[in-house]
Amino acid sequence: MSTQVTPQAGRWERFRDSYLLYSFKRDLIAQVSLVVFIVLVAAALLAPWLAPMDPYDLAQIDILASELPPFWVEGADAMYSMGTDSQGRDMLSTILYGMRVSLIIGFGAVILQATIGVCFGLLAGYMGGRIDAFLMRLADIQLSFSTLMVAIIVGALFKSIFGGATYGDYAVPLLVLIIGLAEWPQYARTVRASVLAERSKEYVDAARVMGLRSRRIMFRHILPNTLSPIFVISTVQVANAIISEAALSFLGLGMPETQPSLGSLIKSGFDYIQSGSWWITLLPGLVLVVLVLVINLLGDWLRDVLNPRLYKG
Repeated sequence: MSTQVTPQAGRWERFRDSYLLYSFKRDLIAQVSLVVFIVLVAAALLAPWLAPMDPYDLAQIDILASELPPFWVEGADAMYSMGTDSQGRDMLSTILYGMRVSLIIGFGAVILQATIGVCFGLLAGYMGGRIDAFLMRLADIQLSFSTLMVAIIVGALFKSIFGGATYGDYAVPLLVLIIGLAEWPQYARTVRASVLAERSKEYVDAARVMGLRSRRIMFRHILPNTLSPIFVISTVQVANAIISEAALSFLGLGMPETQPSLGSLIKSGFDYIQSGSWWITLLPGLVLVVLVLVINLLGDWLRDVLNPRLYKG
C-alpha cells in the first residue's frame, strides 16, 4: 500500500530540512531576538486587553496624578506600576498603545515603499533603455530629499490646507505615506540589480520563446528569484521606518501627543527630565531601542542565511 505525500507535508519536510531552520536552531541571538520581537508585537496588538487604562479615554485620565514615578522609586502609586506622564496617563498603557502605533507606521511604510520600489525595479531591470534611465534618475532625485525634508513639506502643506485638527486625525496614514514615498529607491535599486542578473538566464529566454507576456515573466518568474534581498531589506527598513517616525514625532512633525507613539512619548517627557521625571522619556526610549535592536539582529541573521556566497554545507 503506497502512501501519498500531500503538498503541505512536502513543504513542511523541505522547511524542516532547510538551512534556514538549521541556522536558526544554532543561533541563540536570532532565537532570543525573535522571542522578544514576538512578545513586543503581541503586547502591542493586545494593548486594549493588556493595558490597565485607555490613554485615549479622557474619563480615565487624572491630571492630579501626573508625573508619578514607577513602582521602584519612592513616592510611587501602586495603581501606576510604570508611573504616569505629564498628563496623568498611565505610562505602561501609553507605551503599549504607542508601540502599536509605531509598528503600524513601520510596517505600513515598508509595504508601501516595497510595492513602489519592487514595481519600479522590475520595470527598470527588465525593460532597460529609456524606462530604466528615467526610473533610476527618478530614484536619484528622490534620494536627494531626506525623509525629514519630505515630512516638513507634506506636513506643512497638509496643515495649511486642512488644519492641525485634521492632521491629527490622519497622522498615521500620512506618516505611512511620507516614509513610504521617501524610502522606495532602496528597493528599486536592489531589485533592478537582481533583475539584471536574472533576465539573461535560460528560464527567462524559454518564457519569451513560449510567448508569455512581459508582465507575467516579471512577476511570475523573475520576481520569486529576487525575494531574498527583498526580505533582508524589509527587516532593515522596518527598523528605519520606526526610527523615522520617532524622529519626526520628536521634532513635532509626526504623531500628536494626544495619539501616543513611542516618538511622541519621548518628546512629551523630554521637557521634564530636568525636573526629575526621567521615566516619561526613558521608559518609551528603552522600548524603542529594544524593538529596533531585535529587528536589526533578525535582519543581520537573515542576511547571513540568505547570502549565496556563504558556505551552507
